[in-house]
Amino acid sequence: MIRVLMVDDHPILRRGLRALLEQEPDIQVVGEADDGWAGVEMASQTKPDVVVMDLAMPGLNGMDATREIIRRGVGCAVLVLTAQAEERYLFPVLQAGGSGYVRKDVADEELVNAVRMVAAGNVYLEPQAQSMLLQGYLTRDQQDEEDPFDGLSPRERQVLQLTAEGYTSREIGSRLNISSKSVETYRSRVMEKLNLFDRPSLVRYALRKGLLQQDE
Repeated sequence: MIRVLMVDDHPILRRGLRALLEQEPDIQVVGEADDGWAGVEMASQTKPDVVVMDLAMPGLNGMDATREIIRRGVGCAVLVLTAQAEERYLFPVLQAGGSGYVRKDVADEELVNAVRMVAAGNVYLEPQAQSMLLQGYLTRDQQDEEDPFDGLSPRERQVLQLTAEGYTSREIGSRLNISSKSVETYRSRVMEKLNLFDRPSLVRYALRKGLLQQDE
């Protein structure tokens, strides 16, 4: 029996995908979480075989939630579920420790097979993603400019996301268990590294990086 944890902030989508998975005799959904932080904690508690992880969520995005699950040594595969069908997300997903990548618009056809593949220790990438990944690999050495986002620490990415979502320094500090002063220090470092100067520019940057949930 493959034990699956669903992490997505859209309850209707979660219910639909849960119903899809539970039709299979070899798959059991052991829990649901509606944000990245809750997903990390639930994965640590339930020890699933596979976590189906949305990429864009409030509070803690799917990329950093995946990193945290891997860091904690939960021992599960993470299958990223996203509306973003772009090459720039593929390398970060795999680098974060993700075992696969499924687009939401084909999840009804691909998800069951993907869950089985990653549960067996394989990597799942749909054909379109494989093509984009190969193209990205072939052109990667030709790109001299390094994306400054790669230079942010996990904590700096968390502060960036929460700032872009409109939380105050005090609210961010409460969520991350650090002081407001530390939040401001992290934010200053982020803005310096990314050459940004105000909150609107942070919001635009976070949207481009897929850190914020956009209307679908």
